[in-house]
Amino acid sequence: MAKFKKATKKTTASGTRGRAKAKDDAQQQAEQLSSKLSESAQQIWLAGVGAFSRAQAEGTKLFDALIKEGMSLEQTARRFAGGQADAVRDVVGSRVGQARERASDTWDRLEKVFEDRVQRALVKLGVPGRDDLNDLSRRVDALTAELRRQGGAAPRKSPARKSASKQATQSPAARKSPRKAPKAKPAS
Repeated sequence: MAKFKKATKKTTASGTRGRAKAKDDAQQQAEQLSSKLSESAQQIWLAGVGAFSRAQAEGTKLFDALIKEGMSLEQTARRFAGGQADAVRDVVGSRVGQARERASDTWDRLEKVFEDRVQRALVKLGVPGRDDLNDLSRRVDALTAELRRQGGAAPRKSPARKSASKQATQSPAARKSPRKAPKAKPAS
């Protein structure tokens, strides 16, 4: 057992020294890492200050260049949009023309159908048409001419006929004939 105690004392002493050395190494590594981090932070800071300085110096130039580029893009877009607007206007104009033609054709067909139906209804009712009236007028003119040729003068309108037409234009109260006197009753 004595050997074991000696061996543990040696291990403990060498372990304490080893731990102290490992602790020193770890502390040294931590300091190096801290120094590296500090140096990196310093470099980042300096890079930011340099970028700010350059942006301040070249900012105006960059801003002007961006304005010119924007103007160029705007002009290009306007030209493109103008061309598209003309094309759209042409297409819309042709479509409107087609729609007008269709509407006109449809209206003409509807008018024709309406006229045909009215004509059929008038024929069913026995109302003479334009052609019938024209034929009748021609026949009357022919008969009038024949009468003049045979008898000399066209017949004149009779006074009875004038009074009948005069009565037709008068109001109903004026057309009434005076009341007849009541008949006398025979004496009983």
